Order: sequence, then structure tokens, then C-alpha cells
Amino acid sequence: MDLVLLYSTWPDAASAEACAAALIDAETAACATVLAGGRSFYRWEGRLEATQEAVLLVKTSALAAGAARDLILARHPYDLPCVLAVPVDPAGSHGSYLAWALEMTLRKCGG
Repeated sequence: MDLVLLYSTWPDAASAEACAAALIDAETAACATVLAGGRSFYRWEGRLEATQEAVLLVKTSALAAGAARDLILARHPYDLPCVLAVPVDPAGSHGSYLAWALEMTLRKCGG
């Protein structure tokens, strides 16, 4: 089973933290990290935007990633939330951490 890192941006740390707690409570993530103070630049509706945001990093299994994504989308206030799934390379990762993270998310998924 593979580990996946979900990356998502949020309008503020409080909303990202609430989602992080919901992900852990739902057992769709082993760990979620909120990084406050980011600044995103993008074009929206024809205008260049620069917005303060918080980044939410979610460590989950490939099996639970869809449920975690759906929970993020359900709680997200943006019209078009950023949710990206990045596969984790086990060769460059800490094996014991990978095993723990998979255990935390596979219990509920039946993996």
C-alpha cells in the first residue's frame, strides 16, 4: 500500500486546522500539518490575485486519499479549492513513519 501527500491551500489557518482535525477524526489521514503565512499568486476571472493563505499537508494512504479529498472539498470555502495528491516515494522516506501512517488510515478503510 502506498502513502499519498495531499496539498491544499486555505484562506486562513483556522479553517485549515478545522479541516485537519476533521480528517484525523474521520481516520482518513494519519497526520495533517498547517503552514500559515503563505502567499499565493494566481489569475482568477481575468485578474492577477495575490492572497494570504495557509497550506494544509495531509499524510494519508492511497486507499483513503479519495475520502480525504472528498472531506476537504466538502469543508472548503473556495469555489475552486486546490487539492493535489502527490505520491510518496518509499525509497526516500522513513520506513517506520510510512508504516505508522498507513496503519492509521487503513484501519477504517479495511486495507
